[in-house]
Amino acid sequence: MPIDGKLLEILCCPVSKIPLTQLQSAKLEKLNAAISAGGIKFIDGKPVESPLAEALITEDKKVIYPIEDNIPILLEDKGIGTTQLQDF
Repeated sequence: MPIDGKLLEILCCPVSKIPLTQLQSAKLEKLNAAISAGGIKFIDGKPVESPLAEALITEDKKVIYPIEDNIPILLEDKGIGTTQLQDF
């Protein structure tokens, strides 16, 4: 279920304060394939162990934040840096 538009208007990265947008399905599929292959880590260094159903990404396309049970997980250490992904 997509994030409510009004909520999305006020959400931003907790570190950079850059606005967030919904991660598009093609990018989400690419991310989940990389997670399944192993090697994708959260910013805190812990591995991302399971695919994401939904996610938000900063407008500069540098950090992805998971959405769990329709709740954005906007914690600095739970971001996923996109530099881990080729051609993202």
